[in-house]
Amino acid sequence: MAEAYIIDAVRTPVGRRGGGLSGVHSADLGAHVLRAVVDRSGVDPELVDDVILGCVDTLGPQAGNIARTAWLAAGLPDHVPGVTVDRQCGSSQQAVHFAAQAVLSGTMDVVVAGGVQNMSQIPISAAMLAGREHGFSDPFSGSKGWQERYGTEEVSQFRSAEMIAEHWDISRTAMEEYSYTSHQRALAAMDSGRFDREIVPFGDLARDECPRRDTSLERMAGLPPLTEGSRLTAAVASQICDGASATLLASESFVADHGLTPMARVHHLSVRAADPVWMLTGPIPATAHALRRTGLTVDDIDVFEVNEAFASVALAWLEETGADPARVNINGGGIALGHPIGATGTKLFATLLHELERSGGRYGLQTMCEGGGTANVTIIERM
Repeated sequence: MAEAYIIDAVRTPVGRRGGGLSGVHSADLGAHVLRAVVDRSGVDPELVDDVILGCVDTLGPQAGNIARTAWLAAGLPDHVPGVTVDRQCGSSQQAVHFAAQAVLSGTMDVVVAGGVQNMSQIPISAAMLAGREHGFSDPFSGSKGWQERYGTEEVSQFRSAEMIAEHWDISRTAMEEYSYTSHQRALAAMDSGRFDREIVPFGDLARDECPRRDTSLERMAGLPPLTEGSRLTAAVASQICDGASATLLASESFVADHGLTPMARVHHLSVRAADPVWMLTGPIPATAHALRRTGLTVDDIDVFEVNEAFASVALAWLEETGADPARVNINGGGIALGHPIGATGTKLFATLLHELERSGGRYGLQTMCEGGGTANVTIIERM
């Protein structure tokens, strides 16, 4: 049976909106992690078969196939191709899946997968807003087929997060307590050096900027709701930020021929979808599907990374899966550390990989909610 091995995974520090990475061109952000993961792996860049990067809202500095541009901006060989993937928040996790599938199929031996997003320069949903300015309809409101099937009600991540909180009866207080824990875990991880191995400093920025040391439950309780009567506030949502991440995958024969030492292997990869209006519930059936396909249970998984788009998403996932909260996002999540959309998939992948190595665990599972109701699941096994 073919194997897809993970040689290494890296990420930039995550810069807060308007912070240390806000002025950096997206190609240069991507170039930074591409060069770093190739250098650290010891793989000759001439031998890389493809570069796959996730990115959302590919406008301005993120347009024109950012995967190819970032590779070339890194000074790497110009015969190596690149392709950019948009599966919304799961874009770079899908990049890992495409890379692994290429290796598993035997059609490629070495693939670099990653993601990049500068949300300070290109705001979330910028592509949709640009379309409106040019007289184009939105993805949902302009489609007769969509409206016949799903109606004309608002489709948004904010509405979905609110619907989830109501359906699972998750109180604002419970979400704030979850968010506070995310910050405390992130700060503890930073202070103990848990992220040092996965982070490649960018200039003077060597640490994540988003975790708030001065946050408290009292301060969260004082924030206004997103809309009147909403349980959601800014404190229970992921932070807008900037960053890039990358991983390198190789075939079994390439590993043997070049004397590489993999950190892990891909045990399972899949993607499922749920109701697109509910949107953010996708990780629940996707996790169940992955465990069913592998014969594993939640108790077999040593470390989980579940993207914290909103606290309600993670809390509903915890309730439905029965996973041990002590194994989920143990170094904090997107609420504290930020969610640089296109880069988040391989950012979490880097954290998952290095946490397995640090803790000595065997299996790690990563999943995240994505626009349109899709959700990727990746299970890796530490070597």
